[in-house]
Amino acid sequence: MPSLRRAALALVVLALAGCAHAAERTAGPLRVVATTSTLASLAQGAAGAGVVVRSLVPVGVSPEDFQPSPDAIVALRDADVLVENGAGLEGWLESTIRNSGNPNLRIVVCADGLPVVAGNPHLWMDPVFARAYVAKIGDALIAADAPHAAAYRSATDAYESQLDALRARTQQKIATIPAQQRTMIVFHNAFDYYARRFGLRVVGAIEPIPGADPNPAHLADLVRIARAQHVRAVFAEHEYSDKLALTLAASAGGLKVAFLYDDSLGTDAAVNTYIGMIDTDTDTIVQSLR
Repeated sequence: MPSLRRAALALVVLALAGCAHAAERTAGPLRVVATTSTLASLAQGAAGAGVVVRSLVPVGVSPEDFQPSPDAIVALRDADVLVENGAGLEGWLESTIRNSGNPNLRIVVCADGLPVVAGNPHLWMDPVFARAYVAKIGDALIAADAPHAAAYRSATDAYESQLDALRARTQQKIATIPAQQRTMIVFHNAFDYYARRFGLRVVGAIEPIPGADPNPAHLADLVRIARAQHVRAVFAEHEYSDKLALTLAASAGGLKVAFLYDDSLGTDAAVNTYIGMIDTDTDTIVQSLR
């Protein structure tokens, strides 16, 4: 109990300190915080090398399971711009922003105005929507730091061109998979927008409700679907256990099991940027389904 009281007191102190943080931003590089590592990478592309972007959710942690610490409150208290996804991804964020007490925080809700389907927040997995995110972020950076507008425009334009190239080569890679083999079972619904963009079919998800283990009847349905749809691979995710994916793959007749990134980047150089993550995921999908 004493430790709980100390933790509660620390949060109160941080909140009170945040309430005093009402002054205009100081000179120096813009302070940008993103909720996730994937959004931080997109924001870094829009901002350019002169700005350091911090992610609230650590690499390898799902934003759907994240529990913010006092350190997250401090980061928001000191930030000029916050980049969030919206569409229900960051259920913990509203209270964290409130506790930071930063009335000058400029918030970019990337999914606003985009076609969210069935409440699925993972629009960034489609590079076309990621490009729309970057345009919004670039506009917010310019509004927050007008003296450096030209630098932000240049960085954003260059990064948008990289995202256009990413979309084109992803389409080319997926086109090498025979049409009848472009069927996937995934861990959760993170790949719906990616699949729609590039002509894949997601016929099931192991965990249809984030954070809730599926019941045996759901897994049995997935086995039936995998056999009926001639699914060649089951895709797990690096931040979750592969136990259910392995069980499903074995029960459906020895399917391949491969790992994808989506909510979080990875620690290896190949997957520590958004573009690297999509390239790696695409290569994994092609190798598993072709």
